[in-house]
Amino acid sequence: MKEFIAECINILGSFCGKRDVPVLTPEDLSKKYGIEQADVMVLFGGSILCGGDILAHAMKKGIAKKYIIAGGAGHTTETLRIKMHEEFPDIETAGLPEAKIFEAYIEHRYGLKADYLECNSTNCGNNITYLLELLKGNNISFNSMILAQDASMQHRMEAGLRKYVAEDVIIINYAVYCAHVIVKDSELAFEEEIWGMWDMDRYITLLMGEIPRLSDNADGYGPKGKGYISHVDIPKEAEDAFEELKREYADLVRAANPLYASAR
Repeated sequence: MKEFIAECINILGSFCGKRDVPVLTPEDLSKKYGIEQADVMVLFGGSILCGGDILAHAMKKGIAKKYIIAGGAGHTTETLRIKMHEEFPDIETAGLPEAKIFEAYIEHRYGLKADYLECNSTNCGNNITYLLELLKGNNISFNSMILAQDASMQHRMEAGLRKYVAEDVIIINYAVYCAHVIVKDSELAFEEEIWGMWDMDRYITLLMGEIPRLSDNADGYGPKGKGYISHVDIPKEAEDAFEELKREYADLVRAANPLYASAR
């Protein structure tokens, strides 16, 4: 039974945690999109700690013309503050928005700074709308954008951006981790250690929260529901995996927190 549960988690993880290229390199971008550099790369602050490394390595490779970190305070922020400060006591995180925490990290560890920080967003929806306002306010046009977000929220981030941009804009997904769940000593476990990774229950909670949100129905975030994102086709395999997990973990389905709803 545990093996079947692990398989269901991995199905949802693969669906939610999109990576459109194997590695973020100019060669991989060129091979798939015919460009060696994206116009913009964004790291979203809902990511776990390793997102900072993904951004830093991409910056070193010159993967984009502009680099942005987006994130104010939302439902994952306090975890980020605690974990970053535990790992790097020199980085003061109390009360800081996600963007400033990741900025402090890449400066501390790599001597790098993003071009812009977006520090006011509180959820995936206004991560996108405030990002677009920042780009417009700084006269930054783009035909291609790399999105790097926590794997659980990656697919929704793409759908959120797609709602607002032209069809010919290239959106390149690069979830900040790929987690594979196995059964070890009769318990669910991550096959490989991922820096800053959620505990298993939190990871399952985040994944299970995505399917209702990605759904294009009266209760979902798609055009037929709240209208926050563009339409997403959810494969039957992912829907079935969600239903199986719901039976096993009914208490872990995450409701939206009104504290982090958009103020505008």
